[in-house]
Amino acid sequence: MRTVEEQLATVSAAAVAPEPVRTAISEALGLRCAEQVESEQTVPGFDQAALDGYAVRSVDLRDSGVTLPVVGEVSAGSHRPVRLQPHQTVRVQAGAPIPTLADAVLPLDWAEVDGRRAVPLRRVASGQFVHREGSDVQPGDVVVEEGSVIGAAQVGLLAAVGRDKVLVYPRPRLSVMSFGPELVDVGREPVLGQITDVNSYALAAAGREAGAEVNRPGILSGEPRRLRDIIEGQLIRSEIVVIAGGVGGAASDRLREVLDELGELDVSRVAMHPGSVQGFGTLGADRVPTFLLPSNPAAALVTFEVMVRPLVQILRGQRQSTRRKVQARTIAAISSAPDRRGFIRGQLMRDRQTREFLVDPLGAGGAVEVDPGEPTHLLGSHGQSNCLISVPREQTRIEPGEVVDVMFLSNRP
Repeated sequence: MRTVEEQLATVSAAAVAPEPVRTAISEALGLRCAEQVESEQTVPGFDQAALDGYAVRSVDLRDSGVTLPVVGEVSAGSHRPVRLQPHQTVRVQAGAPIPTLADAVLPLDWAEVDGRRAVPLRRVASGQFVHREGSDVQPGDVVVEEGSVIGAAQVGLLAAVGRDKVLVYPRPRLSVMSFGPELVDVGREPVLGQITDVNSYALAAAGREAGAEVNRPGILSGEPRRLRDIIEGQLIRSEIVVIAGGVGGAASDRLREVLDELGELDVSRVAMHPGSVQGFGTLGADRVPTFLLPSNPAAALVTFEVMVRPLVQILRGQRQSTRRKVQARTIAAISSAPDRRGFIRGQLMRDRQTREFLVDPLGAGGAVEVDPGEPTHLLGSHGQSNCLISVPREQTRIEPGEVVDVMFLSNRP
């Protein structure tokens, strides 16, 4: 039986990052930058008013009781050059170019205006309320580092320096399918012996949440040749393929025969619970990492979180491939399967006074004795959970008040 770490090492070794592509900055949010972007221009490109007011020479406001004639107005977007003479002022809008010789802006509420004359109520220093040319970005400044994840601020910077496209690593393409003769799609009423396909929908959502571009063909069905055609089609268009089901039962033997024709895929036991029986390998001419996950939806989601999500993060170029982890004090007993690392769903919270993390175990991993052979991985508690409690292999029981390792899920406390 492999350890979780050994299986993750095998998965990580199969990662092949997609080639960088040039994309519009409007589509680059959340992607990793594949180049170092340096500015070729200054930002702002001219001295501009930081707010609505009056452009002045600060030296003209040194004396009290000064009255300045308002000799014009400059609006934002104006191309007309204006030159300010001594002891004069010009009305300016926020973002407007500052007239020549002006070195400050007097805010509107810092002046009394009588017709075309302004009486300053307060002084302003040179440069006050003015965005100086190049004060934000100078030519040659690095605005986005290679390897950094592009956020809203980076998109704004790229736009500010005139870049409409940027080289990025694309989202890894992930195909999610379900296998099982008992499955019917959502919207169809299952009859006796049939169940609704949950996995392809839940795992596709998990893939999108992880940052992948997801394709969901749905339910795999048909005779071996058709199965092969469908899977080969997904291998061509994907960097990762996930098939839920196919790790147990006579029907899965037919699927694995098809997969064996396409490459190397090993179905084995991993020392984790739930999801101990799982498959992984590389298929197709491009050796695409392919996962076989349990058919039980709750176990499939946990296995995706532990095994598939880290690979998605590696392909995205994330520096940290796993979720953030903290230590928390459990408020209830936890039972876990022997000789397997347990991943128990829980609700993570914080004590308002001590700020200590507390965790409440949910589902079958709580104070219920766990038989690793029983399908006790209930999906209902997933909707309430915001973390996974990691229980070491050597521990089968954790008492209330003990400290445990906890992995954040998407809903952070």
